[in-house]
Amino acid sequence: MIQLKTIEELRLMKESAHLVSKTLGMLAKEIKPGINTLYLDKLAHDFIKDYGAEPAFLGYGGFPNSLCISPNDQVVHGFPNNDIIKEGDILSVDCGVILNGFVGDHAYTFEIGEVKPEVKKLLQVTKESLYKGIEQCVRGKRIGDISHAIQAHCEKEGYGVVKELVGHGLGRKMHEDPQVPNYGRQGSGKVIKDGLAIAIEPMVNLGTEKVKFHNDGWTVTTLDNLPSAHFEHDVAVINGKPVLLSTFKYVYEALGIVSDEEKPFQLDF
Repeated sequence: MIQLKTIEELRLMKESAHLVSKTLGMLAKEIKPGINTLYLDKLAHDFIKDYGAEPAFLGYGGFPNSLCISPNDQVVHGFPNNDIIKEGDILSVDCGVILNGFVGDHAYTFEIGEVKPEVKKLLQVTKESLYKGIEQCVRGKRIGDISHAIQAHCEKEGYGVVKELVGHGLGRKMHEDPQVPNYGRQGSGKVIKDGLAIAIEPMVNLGTEKVKFHNDGWTVTTLDNLPSAHFEHDVAVINGKPVLLSTFKYVYEALGIVSDEEKPFQLDF
């Protein structure tokens, strides 16, 4: 059952989502060749705790870390480890917090130095697809409209849209109804209503859509070992329209990126 949120609850969720956004922005300053991802995990853990919040991923289903960090051909759910980040890598960083009783859950794929042009384009198109999906998060439309918009934008570029992993509802729990696939038919799925809060998160592969689930119970990689991109926003429906609870502005400030992509989905409430 979908748990629609009140404006007061959505305000609290925005605080949670923005703490995740700030954490990603802090990490953006630290992500560079020569470091390992356990270092990033420790930074994030301490940053979240300093704000009086809890890392949502730590201990979730037995997950041992505060971040999911997935380099290159890892799609999601990678374990932070001692492997050194190298020039030309990409790094999906997925972070969750619990603050004021609500979960924020938000991800960004970082370029490490200069990456190959085809990988840079994969990241660009995947992030574009995220906003194509958000555009469809309108009262009276259906979840399938979000899914179709993401799929159509990515597949026209020849990319593989992962089907075994999906976005989700968000609230006091990290995974609530409804599921939000990154593929589907227009006009299908649950009707979108005011108070809906969801995590939209396209996971898109440079090559095949097929993935491999590893024996550790978490790590997912592309079947052809080509790179995968992952971007995620927390989105609410307020007065019939999509409103961002999370933001990439802290990442962009750290990286010197100028963008107005979020402007249509911003609302003070």
